[in-house]
Amino acid sequence: MLISPAYAQSAGGGFALANLLPLVLIFVIMYFLMIRPQQQKVKKHKEMVSALRRGDHVVTQGGLIGRVSKVKDESEIEVDLGDVKVRVVRNTVAQVISKTDSGE
Repeated sequence: MLISPAYAQSAGGGFALANLLPLVLIFVIMYFLMIRPQQQKVKKHKEMVSALRRGDHVVTQGGLIGRVSKVKDESEIEVDLGDVKVRVVRNTVAQVISKTDSGE
C-alpha cells in the first residue's frame, strides 16, 4: 500500500528544530572560539593606540622601533628612530614597549 503525500509531509514536521540545532550549536561555538576573542583583541588595540603619548617607545607593524616625539592628530604620530623622524599612521603601531610616566 502506498503512503499518501499528506501523511508523509506531516510525519517529518516535528524534526525541523532538531535539524537546526546542530547549526545553531556550531554558530555559538564559532562565536566563542573565534569572533569574540578577535573583537576583544581589536578593542584592546584601539585602547592602546588612543593612549599613545609623547615619549612612549613603540614598535610599528613594519618592525621599526622608536620613540613617539609628537602626536600630530587623531590618525598620525611622529616617531623618532634615532637620526630620522618619520610620520606614522597611529593604527600601524603594533606594540608599546614602554610608557612614559607623565604626558610631557
